[in-house]
Amino acid sequence: MVCDMKKGFFQIVTKVSLIFILAINIGYSQEEAGKQSELKAIEFKQAGEISQLLLTFDSNDVQASKFHVSEDKQIIIDLKNVKSTERVMRAFDTSEFSGSIVFVSAYKKPNDPRSLRIALQLRDNVRSFLKRLPNRVIVEVENRFGVFTQKVVNETQTFEEKTKEAVKAAGKLLVPKSESVEDILENLTLSGRKKYIGRKISFNVKDVKVEELLKMIADSSGFNIIITDEINTLKPLTLNLTNVPWDQALDTILGLNNLVATKNGIILMVQTLKKATEAKKQEIEAKKTAEKEEPLVTKVFPISYSTTEDMSKILTEYLTADRGKISNDERTNSLIIKDTPDVIEKMRKIIEVLDTQTPQVLVESKVVEVNERYAKEIGLRNGIQFGYDPIGSTDGVLNSGPGFSFNTAPVESGSIFGAVVGRFNRLLGLNFDLQLMESEAKGKVISSPKVITQNKKEAQLTSKLTTTFREIDQDGDNITVTFKETTAELSLKVTPQVTNEGSIALSIDLKREVFSLAPSEGAPRDKVERAVKTNVLVENGSTIVLGGLYQYEKTENHSGVPFLKDLPLVGWLFRTLYNPLILKQELIIFLTPRIINQESAGLIEGS
Repeated sequence: MVCDMKKGFFQIVTKVSLIFILAINIGYSQEEAGKQSELKAIEFKQAGEISQLLLTFDSNDVQASKFHVSEDKQIIIDLKNVKSTERVMRAFDTSEFSGSIVFVSAYKKPNDPRSLRIALQLRDNVRSFLKRLPNRVIVEVENRFGVFTQKVVNETQTFEEKTKEAVKAAGKLLVPKSESVEDILENLTLSGRKKYIGRKISFNVKDVKVEELLKMIADSSGFNIIITDEINTLKPLTLNLTNVPWDQALDTILGLNNLVATKNGIILMVQTLKKATEAKKQEIEAKKTAEKEEPLVTKVFPISYSTTEDMSKILTEYLTADRGKISNDERTNSLIIKDTPDVIEKMRKIIEVLDTQTPQVLVESKVVEVNERYAKEIGLRNGIQFGYDPIGSTDGVLNSGPGFSFNTAPVESGSIFGAVVGRFNRLLGLNFDLQLMESEAKGKVISSPKVITQNKKEAQLTSKLTTTFREIDQDGDNITVTFKETTAELSLKVTPQVTNEGSIALSIDLKREVFSLAPSEGAPRDKVERAVKTNVLVENGSTIVLGGLYQYEKTENHSGVPFLKDLPLVGWLFRTLYNPLILKQELIIFLTPRIINQESAGLIEGS
């Protein structure tokens, strides 16, 4: 009996101990279940070709999962057993950045209030992965496809794809689902042909109020739509729209009721055109009032290269009406501007862009006189490449590579004047070829003038040739011989115009006076004028060629008894007079324009 009592006592003690231990475990489990991690901060960063979302927690024990909804171009991050404050869970628009993420929205999951969900709206479906660090979760999204290798994505986490229906089953998304969230409403206010890019929806309703239709569009688009009281008084609409973009449906409703929608982030304000116009006028008036009350500042801007008069004419139209003022100080060539700080800053930027050095162009030239046969050899008459390997087309278009080419203008048979305009892309070996020409007595370099001129200012190169002729006057038995001079002029006028890319447009006016053949030795020679006018675009440092200006010279060759043929009076008895030889020579001019202050003038180096 004593044994039975002891046995019963130990059974009771054992049961009580088990109940106590079980109660402790249950209490501990309930305490653990009641503890939640807290989301302390949400940060967005863009680092080059990667956009980052940084989530900071107060503990390391955070269960985070990520999946991609490609249909809506969204990334969803679920945080299990996590809480946060409304200040941290605010939505923010990142569409101003050039990255893939355009909107971030954090909210409690509707079917699980102890968990949070963060939705990222993307521009396009790109890859992403999730990193887990102590007290932090980082979501990295590539800003263009191909930044992440598939190996990196696979090694980092499992890329889970879910459908829109699966996501909705887990809880309604509260972020926009449009194709391009930052551009969706801009199309509604553009003039001309509109492009609609919203998600397609369908309407088949009868006598439905406008505000109800707008609510349907809000549910489909993800935008928050605010309407004014006037919209409640509009007549109901009957619509039958099938599979149309939601922004097109909205535009249709706005047009039928003379309404206007304005966008502010993900909020749409819908109001009547009259009220929107009044609000715009009030905004303009408020801006004008603020400008009138804004303090004025005075700034002195020294002008280095322009004139204060010209600069002030440009800047006057940017002054604040009835408040701004510009004064010129000609002694120091400065502008004194008095206006609001914003206008002063705008003036500074304009002056910085416009007040640059005027481009200066160095025009180098070589005036060469060659005989016709050599001109044909070097290709100046027939468009054949000169000196080096052919560079391709001879259509007058600048080519790359050594050498140069040009076309010839058509010349009628028997003409004594033709014009040739060509281009060099490089001057490699030009001086060598000209020296070789002179050494072979096939031509000569008459002059090599250089001149510097400013942009759009004319430069003139002039060369004169003077010759003497006899003038005989006979008065009875009295014969008077007078020697007179006449001058033939070669004039070259060049006006360069520098483009913003650093090329040079040349306006060329070439005139040459040449002497005609004298009818007899010592007789006066008539002058004939030849002229060329052309416009050509040349790259900086390249060379163009002008040719086709001809001159005729008459020469005589004498042979006979040495020494005796040169005796005066009787020398003609000892020499033979050959028929005169007429030489046809061509004048060729090489022009090389070069910008000497390209960097200071703010020009871009030509490609």
